[in-house]
Amino acid sequence: MMKWTEISSMDQLDTIADRSKSTVCMIFKHSTRCSISSVAKNRLESKWKFEPDEVEPYFLDLLRHRDISDAIAAKFHVHHESPQIILLSAGDCILDASHLDITVDEIAEQLGQLS
Repeated sequence: MMKWTEISSMDQLDTIADRSKSTVCMIFKHSTRCSISSVAKNRLESKWKFEPDEVEPYFLDLLRHRDISDAIAAKFHVHHESPQIILLSAGDCILDASHLDITVDEIAEQLGQLS
């Protein structure tokens, strides 16, 4: 089962980057007003197959925290999109996907490449 950790402060970005040095972390940037974003979120939640020590999922409501969304794009060198996942390992982005390209299979493929 998927358990989100909500991102609500800028300080969490450094914590997540540091955490990704021992466990892969995923940030999901979600627009609560976008139906495609809701579909992407539901697909992740319904097909999630990872244990907490494999991938830690983080959730950002970008309508409430656009400043944090912008900081994520700058910190991890990704172009802002919504919805968007950013998969982090060793402090670096190893996957950046948006819209309906957001899939559990793509996350699993990236994890397989780390092994």
